[in-house]
Amino acid sequence: MDCKISAEPQDSYDEQEKWVYDSSVDSKGKVPLRARTGAWKAALFIIAIEFSERLSYFGIATNLMVYLTTVLHQDLKMAVKNANYWSGVTTLMPLLGGFVADAYLGRYLTVLFSVVIYLMGLILLTMSWFIPGLKPCASKMCIEPRKAHEIAFFVAIYLVSIGTGGHKPSLESFGADQFDDDHAQERKKKTSYFNWWNSGLCAGILTAVTVVVYVEDRVGWGVAGIILTLVMAFSLLIFLAGRPFYRFRAPSGSPLTPMLQVLVAAIAKRNLPYPSDSSRLHEVSKAEYAKGRLLCHTKNLQFFDKAAIIEDREGNGNCFPLEKQSPWRLATVTKVEEVKLIINMIPIWLSTLAFGICAAQTTTFFIKQAIVLDRRIIGHSFIVPPASMLCLTALAMIISVTIYEKILVPMLRRITGNARGISILQRVGTGMIFSLITMIIAALVEKKRLDTTARGSVPMSAIWLAPQFIVIGVADSYTLVGLQEFFYDQVPDLMRSLGIAFYLSVIGAASFANNLLITVVDHLGEDISGKSWFGKDLNGSRLDRFYWLLAGLTAANIFVFAALASRYSYKNVQQNMVIVDSYGRDDVEAKAEAAASMERLDNSRGLYLM
Repeated sequence: MDCKISAEPQDSYDEQEKWVYDSSVDSKGKVPLRARTGAWKAALFIIAIEFSERLSYFGIATNLMVYLTTVLHQDLKMAVKNANYWSGVTTLMPLLGGFVADAYLGRYLTVLFSVVIYLMGLILLTMSWFIPGLKPCASKMCIEPRKAHEIAFFVAIYLVSIGTGGHKPSLESFGADQFDDDHAQERKKKTSYFNWWNSGLCAGILTAVTVVVYVEDRVGWGVAGIILTLVMAFSLLIFLAGRPFYRFRAPSGSPLTPMLQVLVAAIAKRNLPYPSDSSRLHEVSKAEYAKGRLLCHTKNLQFFDKAAIIEDREGNGNCFPLEKQSPWRLATVTKVEEVKLIINMIPIWLSTLAFGICAAQTTTFFIKQAIVLDRRIIGHSFIVPPASMLCLTALAMIISVTIYEKILVPMLRRITGNARGISILQRVGTGMIFSLITMIIAALVEKKRLDTTARGSVPMSAIWLAPQFIVIGVADSYTLVGLQEFFYDQVPDLMRSLGIAFYLSVIGAASFANNLLITVVDHLGEDISGKSWFGKDLNGSRLDRFYWLLAGLTAANIFVFAALASRYSYKNVQQNMVIVDSYGRDDVEAKAEAAASMERLDNSRGLYLM
């Protein structure tokens, strides 16, 4: 890699302490005053609305299988497909939401509009249980629900999908925008912010899978809808109240345009010889580049480097004036490197889909297994709601992240010399191994359940499902958190909302892939053995075989992922350091040491999202 650490003049230390010069503005459109905006003053408002959004989302998602099979009376295969379709759309919509936020509306407005749409979905969902014409049945018991209720239900949950699509990528990035990466203290606070963000998120999940799910099962779906709607409406007011404290970033236009410009310029200059010295490729100075950070040149995908070659178009050895060259003919090294980043991430994205398919079983088949098992506890007087089994996953995730951060990272740091302990992709791969273990456990437990049912014995205790719910939580703490860090950190700076969306799209694409896999396996099972693996209920299915199939696919995928991860080249950012002593004088030795320290910090900075 070719990279030089520059040390260009900047504003004085006092000015940088007073004002925030990271291209953000305050609520009045002026340069933000550091003491009055951003950091924790703004972050607490953002964490509050994340708690309520996760509460609402998981209040719907975790009990969706129960709703589809008991209220809408769908069979197992149809219910799983509908749950996967909704999950897929919900986690793919952030691609559109992140694009709109980065290119046109900005993150604040995207969050605002998304929460309004989210509220519309929750209100319609609640109304479908109280308006007589929209109720599932005219009486307490019915074989088939009203078509009007079914339509209202699906419209409502897909409105929630659209709301999540704008909310999820924009809010996470908007929260990160409140901390200035060029300010040492705020950079440290940013890491703490993501830890607290994760805590708020997990608190929302735990409340959803315990309190909300219990209300849905024992009190009523309509009452639960009222609770979710009121909490979301209240959090919207909290979010609006924080506006004077926020730092805002203007949308930068379509992130696809610079990528297309690089591609067009590289194709147009494909026949030009590659320069012997990469420093002759076109790049602007830090002072000229107001948005984002400059990237170091890398030697992979050299075809795209031709977009940054400065042409001698007059044939006399003199370069054509740079200011007269079209961006469709000449790109900077940073723009070229941003295209390389996106291309390099595609194989990683594809190799994580197998994990996403395993994770998709948690809210579908795992919940269905819990429904048919004995969930009585405390002297058999209390029955645990099926979806509440997911609290084991959430708790396992919280405990695992804590152990990883407080114990494993310091220990691994001493062994490997890596400030992170292990690399981001090594963390992702570790979670994949745990997902393989989860599928093996699930297959063994399901086979035991089928054998117990065949003997006519009493139903097994739901405690048998605890290991698979716990181990998948550990897997999530490594792979999902690692993927969030990876995509947020590795995308170009102006595509941070899309970076979060790329992570979420793994789960979305995996949900659709899961449906496709179920369809293919269903047809093959009928053609080969004359009996499908997926019957109308679990006792008529062979879910254990499906779990073994997923275990085999995951094992093969781990080897593919390991090969790709070992060859991956991480983003390399040019450092820009100016050290000024208390008398305002530059110290050359201090500059060098600070530059090295900054490089170590940049390599070790982890964004632990959820």
